[in-house]
Amino acid sequence: MNKLLKMLLRTGVYFLDQADDATAPVRNRVRDRANDFTDRATHLIRGRQDHAARYALSFAAGIGLGLGAGLLFAPASGDETREALTDKVHAFGESVKEHFSREVKA
Repeated sequence: MNKLLKMLLRTGVYFLDQADDATAPVRNRVRDRANDFTDRATHLIRGRQDHAARYALSFAAGIGLGLGAGLLFAPASGDETREALTDKVHAFGESVKEHFSREVKA
């Protein structure tokens, strides 16, 4: 009885495996056509995507987070850090003015 059940089970698995092998090309073709259809529909609905704005926003957010973390973890107090930043910005502005005033005079 046990041998008969094993033989019937093996036969059933064999037939299922044969059916799976026979339908594989059809399934692959249907899958490829469905993927092609969804890709074309997505392209029609969304159009060509331009990620420049997303990249610029991500870059600006990264700069903001970096500045914020730098201010939080700075070794000096908040007033001293702000004063040092203000001095550096003013010094940079002066150097830019001097550079461009020399360029204009030349």
